[in-house]
Formats: sequence, structure tokens, C-alpha cells
Amino acid sequence: MAESTIGIIMNGVSGRMGYRQHLVRSILAIREQGGVELSDGTRVQLEPILVGRNEAKLAELAEKHGLEHYTTNLDEALADDRWQIYADFLVTKARAKAIRKAIAAGKAIYTEKPTAESFEEALELARLAKEAGVKNGVVHDKLYLPGFQKLKRLIDSGFFGRILSVRGEFGYWVFEGDWQPAQRPSWNYRAEDGGGIIVDMFPHWNYVLENLFGRVESVYAKASTHIPSRVDERGDEYVATADDAAYAIFELEGGIVAQLNSSWTVRVNRDELVEFQVDGTHGSAVVGLFGCKIQPRNATPKPVWNPDLADSHDYDADWLEVPTNDVFENGFKTQWEEFIRHVVEDAPNPYDFLAGARGVLLAERGLASSRDGRRIELPEVTLGSTDAAASVADAEVGASELTGAR
Repeated sequence: MAESTIGIIMNGVSGRMGYRQHLVRSILAIREQGGVELSDGTRVQLEPILVGRNEAKLAELAEKHGLEHYTTNLDEALADDRWQIYADFLVTKARAKAIRKAIAAGKAIYTEKPTAESFEEALELARLAKEAGVKNGVVHDKLYLPGFQKLKRLIDSGFFGRILSVRGEFGYWVFEGDWQPAQRPSWNYRAEDGGGIIVDMFPHWNYVLENLFGRVESVYAKASTHIPSRVDERGDEYVATADDAAYAIFELEGGIVAQLNSSWTVRVNRDELVEFQVDGTHGSAVVGLFGCKIQPRNATPKPVWNPDLADSHDYDADWLEVPTNDVFENGFKTQWEEFIRHVVEDAPNPYDFLAGARGVLLAERGLASSRDGRRIELPEVTLGSTDAAASVADAEVGASELTGAR
């Protein structure tokens, strides 16, 4: 039995991600299991209040899941002491304003990424939260994927030797919305609404790369809008102003090179929607959402290039599947439990607003790299860095000068 209850404001919960991953598969699943178990064996139960603009939709969700509380008035919810945590699943353009309100109200804050539309604003949120003494966290869900947890285990065991490179493929075909409905909201393809695959995926790639391999030190990216017009949810055609594909090279500390392709205009020919290959001096691995297969150095075949003869060797058979050996729950749920423990008993939480700001910085630099056609270095960012924003500004000035020179 839960011995205490913590109230959570869930803003934007009627959206696809807020509803499916955060409400149903995280908060409701945690409630179903009797709350979050703390280090002393006691449990804390969760009580959500659903917040959004459409009262009828909120009422429908509340009735469907047997929830008591919902409101269209965020300010009233923030002013109520029953709710200790503010959780944000809004579109990016609306996020920073709401988070500022939550900071002012003294709430602990847990948010989707990106945390803001610009690095400067994301860093400001991190500093405001620090000054206000409010605990904060940012979704880092891909680190909790079974495949990536298996990869982390391989890295920690020293399986790879010295890691040389990372190659990643992410994406699938998102229908244009004319003859088949699109499986992503139309705002994703309008830059003016905070859309674009770089803004969406580079914050993910930043935390994946820095937590598994090392800090991202530079980026060279090419963003493309391959599908120039799409059809929205009402059946109206609109101009796609945001990038729907991005091709990037990241240089990481320690000399590791990562190449990642992200695309909503690619037809899948791989085992899973995301697939990473990691190559090291002693072995290689290919990981996806769930799967992980390895090829150690002493079991590596010796191919010989001969374009005159068909190659009958089955290269797929040279890889060994890594066993699961563990129970991996939904990553969103697992991180929610960790954040609750952070709020209630000050358990560790490395995935804070500062981590979120680094992700926004990578997206911002990636867009600048694509625009200016050059490699851009990333400054090391900490809360105490008084010159981090200036370093970025200097990079912008330099980029403008180079553009002008051409």
C-alpha cells in the first residue's frame, strides 16, 4: 500500500506522446502497481490532474481512466499545493512560457524535449530552476530502450576495446496525408510551429551520444525538406517549411566519429526503426530498440573484394545475438519512477534542464551547420558558464562573415 501521495500536473496530456507514453504507459501503470517504491521500502502513489485547452476532451480522458481531476486553467493548478510536480508535454513553442510559470510557483518540473526553442532560452530555464531551487528533469527515453541498455552493458564491460565510430539510421516513411493520413501531426513539418526533424531528433542524439560515448564536440549537418507540401488533419494542403530529413557527422570526445541519418522520408530496410552500429578495435555491435547483436574481433570474417564474382557468404550469420538477461520495462515509465524518487528522496537525476539545454544547443548548431555549409564546434556547457552563450553568438557572427565572404 502507498503511504503517501504526490500530485502531478500533466499539461498537454491529450497529445499523442503525452497521452500514450506519459499518462497511460507511465503514470497510470505506476498507479496500477501501487505507486513508486522508495529506498526504504515504502511507496508513494501518484495523483494526476489533466490540463489542456479542450475541457470536453479532458473530461472524456478522465472518465475513461477513472481520474477525478482535470482543468483548463493552468494557473489555478499551479497555485494549488496539492500538486507538487509540473509535467509538460506541450508543443515546443508553448513550453518555455509554461515552465517559467511552474518555476515561479515552486513546482518540481519534468518535461519533454526540446526544453525551449533556442539554446539561450533553454540555458536560462536551467539557471532559473537552479536559482529557485526547484528539482527538474528532461525525458531521456531512448537511453532506457532494451537495445541501448544492452549496448551500455557492452561498453561498460570493455567489449569494444577502443571505440572508433558510430553509425546510426533512424526513420520511416511518413505519409504525405493525401491518399493516406499522415502518422505524425502536421505541425512537425512547419518550422514556424516548432517542427523539423533536427529540432525533434538532435536533442535525442545528443543525450544518447554523450551518455554512451562522450560529449559532442562538433557537428556537420545537412538538413533537407524532401517533401515540399503535405496535407494536414483537416484535409488542407500546406507548405512544408521544416526539414524532414537530416544527415550529420558528429565528432565526439576521444576521437570517436558518429554518422547519423534521421528521416521521415525513408522506407525501412533494417530490422528496427532505429539501428546503431558501433565499431571498436576488439568488436562491433548492432543495436535497435530491442535487439543487440555482436561480432567480436576473433570471430570476424575476412572478406576479399572481388566485383567479378557473386559473394555467397552469409554476413548476417556472423553475428551473435546478445541475450536479454533482464526485464526492461517501458523507458518512459522507468524514468518517471526515477524522477519521483529524485523529488521525494533526492535520488540522483543527471537528466536535468542543463542536459536539455545541451540537446537544444546541438539542434541549433545542426541547423546553423546546414544553413552555412560548414562544421561547427560546440562549447562545453555548464550552469556556471558565463561565456557559453557568447561562444555560440561568436560562432553565429563567424558564420555570417563567412557567408558574406562567399
